[in-house]
Amino acid sequence: MELFFSPLACSMAARITLYEIGVDARFVPVEPRTKALPDGTDYRAVHPLGLVPALRTDDGALLTENASILQHLADRHPEAHLAPRDPAGRSRLHEWLSFVGTELHKTVLNPLLDRDAPDAVRAYALSKSEARLSFLAAHLERRVFLLDAFSVADAYASTVLGWAPATPIDLAKWPSLTAYLARVRARPAVQRALGEEMALYRTSQR
Repeated sequence: MELFFSPLACSMAARITLYEIGVDARFVPVEPRTKALPDGTDYRAVHPLGLVPALRTDDGALLTENASILQHLADRHPEAHLAPRDPAGRSRLHEWLSFVGTELHKTVLNPLLDRDAPDAVRAYALSKSEARLSFLAAHLERRVFLLDAFSVADAYASTVLGWAPATPIDLAKWPSLTAYLARVRARPAVQRALGEEMALYRTSQR
């Protein structure tokens, strides 16, 4: 498999998942601004929108979008128990992957991190953050993970919440969120992924 990623981007959720599963993959970095690949070619020849992650599977197929990639990895490796198998549990997984992807990632965090976003767009995104983060915090006040056990939804949620320090959002306002993030980051696979991508990010900023 090949995972196309950018350091500390949402693609880190797939790296976490691969480490949780314990399978080998080739990690191909994508330069966020230019979309250049290490060999100098344009990543948009792989994914026309230039977005990460993208996963080239063992059979050569290309998957895009976090929700699709994370579920594909979990389904290919059920022994890792990263996705519920029963219909009700699977519906809950879809629910949280959708919430993280649309309500947190795209509605709130992405506009706040976009250096090209107009001030009005940033203000609008920030105005949406309170209700969404409070909703998530209330859910996590009574449970350890988003579902009954760690899942690919937690890999995605922890990645996105980890961007908050680079925005005006202070997660300390929601103790259950900071506690949740600490719990997830205590996992060896998450520590490994975060450490590697942080080092890559710092190198790219020099």
